[in-house]
Amino acid sequence: MDPDPGATELDSSLGTPEDQTRDEPDHQDQDQDQDQDQELLLWVPSGRRLISGLLGINIVLLGAALVAGQAFNPEGLKHQEPQVFMLVLMGAGLIWMLWFLLWARKQPGISPHKDHHAGGITVILVLILFSAASLLLYVCRIGYLLSVRECNPASKVLSPFIEMPFLSLQTYLLWAHSKDCIHRHKIITRSGLMLILSADLLLWLNSVMEDSVHEEIELEKQENFHFSNVNSSETDFSDFGGNSTLCQCSTSPVCVAFRKGFEILYPFHIEFYLMAGCMVYVMWKNVGRRTGPGHHVTQKMTLRVIYEGGIIYGLVFGALVLVAGATVFILYQVWVSQHQFRLTAFLIFYGYHLAVMPVMSFCSLAGMLVHRLERRAHEGGHNPTRSLDVMLLVAAALGQLGLSYFSLVAALALGTSTPLADLDLSYSLLSLLELILQNIFIIEGLHRHPKLLAKRKERSSVFQQLNKKVTTPTQEKATAVSLLEENMSALPVGQEHDGKESWTKRVIQEICAFLILSNIMLWVIPAFGVHPQFENGLGKQFFGFSTWFVLVNLGQPLSVFYRMHSVGALMELLISA
Repeated sequence: MDPDPGATELDSSLGTPEDQTRDEPDHQDQDQDQDQDQELLLWVPSGRRLISGLLGINIVLLGAALVAGQAFNPEGLKHQEPQVFMLVLMGAGLIWMLWFLLWARKQPGISPHKDHHAGGITVILVLILFSAASLLLYVCRIGYLLSVRECNPASKVLSPFIEMPFLSLQTYLLWAHSKDCIHRHKIITRSGLMLILSADLLLWLNSVMEDSVHEEIELEKQENFHFSNVNSSETDFSDFGGNSTLCQCSTSPVCVAFRKGFEILYPFHIEFYLMAGCMVYVMWKNVGRRTGPGHHVTQKMTLRVIYEGGIIYGLVFGALVLVAGATVFILYQVWVSQHQFRLTAFLIFYGYHLAVMPVMSFCSLAGMLVHRLERRAHEGGHNPTRSLDVMLLVAAALGQLGLSYFSLVAALALGTSTPLADLDLSYSLLSLLELILQNIFIIEGLHRHPKLLAKRKERSSVFQQLNKKVTTPTQEKATAVSLLEENMSALPVGQEHDGKESWTKRVIQEICAFLILSNIMLWVIPAFGVHPQFENGLGKQFFGFSTWFVLVNLGQPLSVFYRMHSVGALMELLISA
């Protein structure tokens, strides 16, 4: 039995005594290989993370099977097993959060270290915004479910009353303790965090499934009734059982208002659980972690950086993208339901994206070139937040990348015989280019050390002075080494180098500002119901309506989350430029 619960964390961060006494110049390559192996093993649940990791995997798999069964065969689960499982899981998470907030966090030495990369001010503000929108959604959902409670099971009506305190407590937990590296009650803490993480993932999956059912019903209505209005076809919802929106809303305008508010706020609800799950995962990885004294990096407020940096062009052109995107969004929503303007709605959607995405690709490429010219060193050391950011960027981009490649396959098989098919193919190709270039630009920027280039040049100049005094006595050598360390520690943090920092910093900030505003607009458009890929394009013709619908519903939520997550990563690049 291991006498020290944190031995595995200490071994991975500090190394064994033999490693510390090893001659570094003779074994530098071996040390680099060992560091790479350790980085690969950090994602594998081992040691003290094994129990909680296996617990989370089994909970998520069981919950995913129940949610999928409810979506594809709602009549087969007669006792509302998915809703009951979610309620039990959220109840267990509530119990752990109350235990931690009311008792555990008050214990001495509970969190001796902080991860200052986790829970940045931008991420916390966005999380609070999504949390407030989700709470409003629960109010609308409670009002709607109470209006149609006769056709809904008790577990569905009870669910918002449990989700509201679960979401509220989780928001406070992440706001107050997302930076904590907890060092007491590690097994209980890891297990509790894994319960919350599993609940977030399953609630997100359930939300995506429900939203998919809503859109499928709307599409089938448009297919079968030739774009008849919603009120006249609402009576046909009785053919689709098992979803809350299938109940007929009463003639009361209050019920209709609650339902409309529920539909408008739904995207924020989906994004909250993804963001909260990511932050809970970082907390889980930081349990028992020890950070060095130089781990803290002072962060500036984003608005202050924009004001002092004099960012103009990125904000101006980004604002133009926002205004044009808002206009396109409104026109699309108004015209797509009218048969005579339907083609025009598709044309303005594709035209807007075909104009914006090449500019975004060019900005990402220019940012990559600036990174090469500046030649900053890579930031070393294990950082769970940075590793998660990179993994999420790559994983979330797979959604749009997959849809683009499926569209390319359909184009090769069917050809492009209509203008809309040509636009859809061009949109897919540009999406591939833009996502790849933007990912490279962001990932390279996240791994660059903010100030290491200036320090490296200062270090080389000091070493050159030391090499001229090879024959100095031992005492003078010791004095020179101490002066070297003093010069290194006293080096100004914001020191410029060779006149390059002024223009490279400005270019990176301008590019980040433009990409932030552009990604916000590309997040808003699909998040609030603009999905022309469902109804138009080569994929629907080649793969069939049902298969293409499943593919789009798997890729579209990931694409929406990618845009939101890239905004957070670009804000970090803007601050640290």
